[in-house]
Order: sequence, then structure tokens, then C-alpha cells
Amino acid sequence: MDELELLKKDWNKQSEYKKLSVNDIYPMLHKKSSSIVKTLFYISIAELVFWILVSAIPYVCSDSYKERLDKIYDSEHLFTIMTLFSFGITILFIYLLFKSHKTISVTDSAKKLMENIIKTRRVIKYYVLYNLIFGGISLIIGFYYALHNDPETAKSMASFGATERTVMYLILFGFASLFILVIWLFYKLIYGLLLKRLNRNYKELQKLEV
Repeated sequence: MDELELLKKDWNKQSEYKKLSVNDIYPMLHKKSSSIVKTLFYISIAELVFWILVSAIPYVCSDSYKERLDKIYDSEHLFTIMTLFSFGITILFIYLLFKSHKTISVTDSAKKLMENIIKTRRVIKYYVLYNLIFGGISLIIGFYYALHNDPETAKSMASFGATERTVMYLILFGFASLFILVIWLFYKLIYGLLLKRLNRNYKELQKLEV
């Protein structure tokens, strides 16, 4: 047998091995990816329920607390608008994750699965970025209206000197930064761990496509 025949034989063995590997590995990667997106979907629903409960707190608090909130926010319906906007974005995110899960569940192509993984990663990235930005803006608006529309807060700030006011603003800035950091760590822990697994599946799929 000449060298060319030996080379052909060796090539056929490699092709059979690769085909066997793809047939064995792809179903596992497909199942794992679908399961991860499904888990992300359930987490997003739990998050929506959590924020609904948080937003309902003012409505179950004492009358004096509700009246105080009314004076600060309800004159311009700002609190309601921001809450509805936030819920709308979260519901859109849930829909996109649900759509990704359904798409991955019926995907029978490694290339298509890779594309869906990329889309899912992008959706989560934008959602986390939105929450960080919206959280920061909400705090700034909340502090502004509390300082200008809340009589008790405005009276306390008026009694402060320039140095005390500066210290107070620095404290508020530090609190806002800490709040954003906590949100980032939460998403890093919850969504980050699942995204790492999804990325691992993506890299394995890339190897199969070579």
C-alpha cells in the first residue's frame, strides 16, 4: 500500500471520529444551552415579582408615609411613570429570553445554536447595562426630589452650612455608588455564572464546527 492510500485511510478514520464526536457532543451541548436559557428565564420572572413586591411597599405602609411620598413624587406622577417603564423593560427582557429558549429548543444546527447563544448573551448584556444606568438615574432623581420637594429634608438641608452640605452630598454619592455596585455584583453572581456556562458551550460548538 503506497503513502497516498495510507493517508486516505488515516483521513477517513479522522472524519469518522469527528462525525462520532459531533453526534455525541452536540445533543449534550444543545440540552445544556437550552437548560441554561430556561433558568435565566425563570430568574428574570422571579426578579419581576421581587420588584413588584418592592413597588407595592408604599401602598401598604402607614398613611403618613404614603402622604409624604405623594408630596415628593405624585405631583408629577414621576414615581408611577418610572415604575411602569421599568416593568415594561423587564417584561420585554423576559419575552426575549423566552423566545431564545424556544428557538434553542428546536434548533438542530450547531451554527444556528451558536447564533442563538450570541443573541442571548447580547440580550443579557444590554439588560444588565440598562439596570445599572436606570438604577443610577433613579437614585439621582430620587435624591433631587427628596431634597427639593420634601419639606422635612429641605428644612434640614437649609440648616446645614456649606461644609456640612458638601459632606452630605458626598455621603449621598457614596450611597448611590454602593447601591450600583451591589446591583452589579448581583447580576455578576446570578447572570454571570450562567453566562460563563453558556460561553463554554459556545466554545465547544466552535470546536465542532472546525
